[in-house]
Amino acid sequence: MKALAVDSWILLGRLFRASLRMPIFLVMSIVQPLFWLLVFGQLFRRVVELPGFEGGSYSQFLAPGVAVMTALFGAAFSGMGMLSDMDSGVLDRLLATPVRRGAVIAARMAMASTQVMLQATVILGVSYLLGARPATGLLGFLAVYLSAGLLGSAAAGFSCFLALAARRQEIVIAMTNLLVTPLIFTSSIMISPDLMPPWIRTVAAFNPVNWAVVAGRLGYEGRDPASLALHLGLLAGLTAFCIALSARAFGRYRKNL
Repeated sequence: MKALAVDSWILLGRLFRASLRMPIFLVMSIVQPLFWLLVFGQLFRRVVELPGFEGGSYSQFLAPGVAVMTALFGAAFSGMGMLSDMDSGVLDRLLATPVRRGAVIAARMAMASTQVMLQATVILGVSYLLGARPATGLLGFLAVYLSAGLLGSAAAGFSCFLALAARRQEIVIAMTNLLVTPLIFTSSIMISPDLMPPWIRTVAAFNPVNWAVVAGRLGYEGRDPASLALHLGLLAGLTAFCIALSARAFGRYRKNL
């Protein structure tokens, strides 16, 4: 276990250095959600006046959802880095070293989680300046971090699975775009579940993005600890499943070398 942790740390350092050489991707993954937060927060601020809408401030309502959305955007394309390593031969050279095989996947998961924490900090910080305040203080922030981190890890694991299974950039991009947009717009990121059409509300109950939004929002507002624990448990189970998928695909990749 110690050797796995050391190898994962070394590979994580490599991924950090690669990100620092091209910071534009990290910047763009923050700019778009900030645009949503600032523009949509003002454009739809009067939606809270609709009967049945939960919360008194739209910025307060939107902040956890945008933090979760940022996690999804930031981690959903993690497989592209895996594809780059495959195409350049870096992954094959890694497999010829004594590095623990699990560290290759673990480092990518850790990188995705770290990026999610950074992005969520920026989003929540700007939200705080706009007047969004967690009812439970620091615990509210931690709930959003945990929700976004779990969703980001799950998205990164599934993205790595796609990369290892498809091994083609076009397929990974197409599949990611096909999944991400419907997941966002069938969640409660921008609208209260009570105002959704019944069929979208039904879909949202099975939507992992909505699980993360609900968990983050419940923790942010200090409501319904039992439901918060349930949604975090669902996210943890999904994360474990996606990591297992990527590990299985990685095993098949090694056998085909």
